[in-house]
Amino acid sequence: MLIGISPLLTPDLLHTLASMGHGDEIVIVDANFPAASVGRRVIDVAGASATAVLDAVLTILPLDTMVSPAAVTMEVVGDPRATPPAVADFGATLAARTGDARALGHLERQQFYERARHAFAVVRTGDTRRYANILLVKGVVRADPT
Repeated sequence: MLIGISPLLTPDLLHTLASMGHGDEIVIVDANFPAASVGRRVIDVAGASATAVLDAVLTILPLDTMVSPAAVTMEVVGDPRATPPAVADFGATLAARTGDARALGHLERQQFYERARHAFAVVRTGDTRRYANILLVKGVVRADPT
């Protein structure tokens, strides 16, 4: 345990986040996502929801300000305008952490899988909610607070 760092940020996850460069992508997924067949690196945080992991990650990972959107979820198959509970939670978490409620975009299921195949890592959670999958684009860590 470390002071000020969520216990959901496991040593493997911390190392992965620190190893990423700006523009690299990481995917936080639910327990049903085919993480092992899609991800190059898979990190398990089995006891947590995807929303809790997203919240913990956003305490230390800046989102890319040069890409819009820098956070993307998977659309509901057959109803791309639907907002599943997990996606609503992601939006609220992003708004709270970044101050930007518009930061969340959406991709069709196969497009989301394709982006996930090229991501730096996939973080598999224990979340059993449908569509609890989100992709983040890492931004630049600035030396100054401005």
